[in-house]
This record gives sequence, structure tokens and C-alpha cells, in this order.
Amino acid sequence: MEKLSPSERVESLEKRLGLGFSRREVALEALTHKTYVNETRDKDLKDNQRLEFLGDSVVNLAVGHRLMERFPGMPEGDLTKMRARIVNEDGLARVARIIPLGDLLLLGRGELLSGGREKNSVLADALEAVFGAVFLCAGLESAAALVDRYFAELLDEVSSGQGRLDYKTLLQEMAHEKLKLSPRYRVVSETGPEHSKVFEVELSLGEAPFARASGRSKKEAEQCAAQATLERIKQDAAAASAAPPTPEGGPAPVEPPTPEVPPDDTSA
Repeated sequence: MEKLSPSERVESLEKRLGLGFSRREVALEALTHKTYVNETRDKDLKDNQRLEFLGDSVVNLAVGHRLMERFPGMPEGDLTKMRARIVNEDGLARVARIIPLGDLLLLGRGELLSGGREKNSVLADALEAVFGAVFLCAGLESAAALVDRYFAELLDEVSSGQGRLDYKTLLQEMAHEKLKLSPRYRVVSETGPEHSKVFEVELSLGEAPFARASGRSKKEAEQCAAQATLERIKQDAAAASAAPPTPEGGPAPVEPPTPEVPPDDTSA
């Protein structure tokens, strides 16, 4: 798809979605990654970040509406957790691959070389941008119809209890609520043959690395790192609550856990 013109990319997107864009420049904007704009330096070209911002609200609204229809008696807190199991980076990237969306994106050369078309973060952001473009060009009903088509499997999984809240989602919610931080994951190593790789992932909370874990896939390693982090935070919180009171008689102050900084690798 590298040789497709911008208009051909938009036409392909229209065919895959089964709808037309009244403003084709908006559809192209949804497919344009910031790295492409930075490299081309075309002042008239816009990246998809603003549409991503809008699309995030559109997807959350449409998915939330469907969940309310499926579970009319469910309280707000449970609905919020169910929606978080669907509208997250993994879920959005999964839907983007169903369309498929990756081969239509305009990416900078560096992003292309690093496998940007398959990155969950890139795909998730692009999908939200596409939903933002659909909302602007065709309205909320068209966006909701796309949710019915492409999010059906995720909605069914959550409705049947299969889409359990995973460790990454649990950590995301806890970190936002308690620490006002967002977990960040980075692959630090890949070992083993191509058919049996082992990935090591580093998890950071704030500026410093917090934990490392390994797995047979990036997703598995991230889950393990998130689980280890949750366990450590629980242990630190339990230790803090069991600490003796201060001399004044008040409770001992609870400090956030100290990030675990892995030792520097000085090997050649």
C-alpha cells in the first residue's frame, strides 16, 4: 500500500467501512500520523491527533450506550469498568486490524521501519481518529453503526464474562486514581529464535523504571509486569498501614512506592 496516493487511501477506507466521507480531507487527516507530517513539512497537511481526541469521546459514547442497553440495571461504576475492558489500546488495535487499517496509514520513514503499521498504540490512535472523522462527516448514528459492526465481538465477550479486567487495565485504573500517573511499557530485549522469542518489558510509573517481566509475547510480558507492580504496591500499602504511629499519635504518613531501578548493563 506504500504506493497508494492519498485519494486512493481514502477510497479504500470508504470501501472497507461501507460509507462515504463528505469531506475527504478529514478522512485523509485521520490516516496521517504525526511522523509523516514532521518529515514532509507540508504546512497544509494535518496529523490525526485532534481527530483522535474527538474520536475517543465518540467511541466511548457509542460503546457506553450499547452497554447501557444490554445491562439496563447495572450501576454506573460497573458500566465504567466494562467499557474500560473494551475501549483500551489492545481493544482498539484489535478492531483496527479487523478493518484493516494499518496498511492505509501515512507514516514517517522511521515509524515505518520500526513496524508502526502493527503497533497497538499507532493503530488504536488511528482508529479513534477515523471515528472522529466519521462523526464529523456522517454523524453519530454512522459512528454507532460502525461500533455495532466492529466492536460486536468485544461487546459479546464482556457481556458473557469472557472479557475479564486484566492486570494492565487494573493497574491503569489504580495508577490514575491513586497516583495520578499512567503506566508506560517498553520492550528492553528480545531473545530466542524467531518462532520462540522471549520478550522482556520494562514498566515505568512516572519518570523511573518500576518493574521488569518476561513473556512469550509483548502482551504477556506487559501483563506480567503489571501484575508484579500491583502486587508490590499492595505490599507497600500494607506495610505502611502496619507501621507504628508517629510520636504525636497520628498515623504514619504513607509514601508512594520507590521505583525499582534495574542495574545498568555494562556488558559489551
